[in-house]
Amino acid sequence: MAKTYHSLGGLAAAAAAGVLVAVGMLMLTIVVMVEPAGAAFPGKNGKIAFVCSAEICTMNPNGQGLDRLTNNTAGDGDPNWSPGGGKIAFVSSREGNTDIYTMNANGQGVDNLTKNPGLDEWPAWSPDGKKIAFHSERSGDSLIYTMNANGQGLDTLTNKSDYSPDWQPLSPAPKPGPPNKKNGT
Repeated sequence: MAKTYHSLGGLAAAAAAGVLVAVGMLMLTIVVMVEPAGAAFPGKNGKIAFVCSAEICTMNPNGQGLDRLTNNTAGDGDPNWSPGGGKIAFVSSREGNTDIYTMNANGQGVDNLTKNPGLDEWPAWSPDGKKIAFHSERSGDSLIYTMNANGQGLDTLTNKSDYSPDWQPLSPAPKPGPPNKKNGT
């Protein structure tokens, strides 16, 4: 009887250990899923824009050449490179509310594009660089909007709880090649 009891105790201990491992893996998965990467990759200049200590920074792909582009008491985040790499759209609460801003790739020329009391965030440049899609709660609900890259021409795209827009990159049109000799074309 003692032997059976000991075996059951071992099974219970093994089951408890298995549950602990499963819970640990679940917690790790949740942390990984919730924590954003915080980096965006640009066009021609090859730098990486990211959030460092609640400011927008850039660095070279090898981790060298760190530049802090913003420096204010408010938090800045969500950097997103323009397609040509000359500008960065980002969010900031530097004027007391979270708005969409742009700046030159060197941190100069900062412009508040949205200037709205509602929460504006997650800017995403159009592939041609002429528009920015973003999430806003200006209407009281979470909606997706677009605006021209200068902040004008606001359009509401959705009418329900939506967020985190991203533009699909445009592929260049295929270049015509030599005729296909197999079928005579």
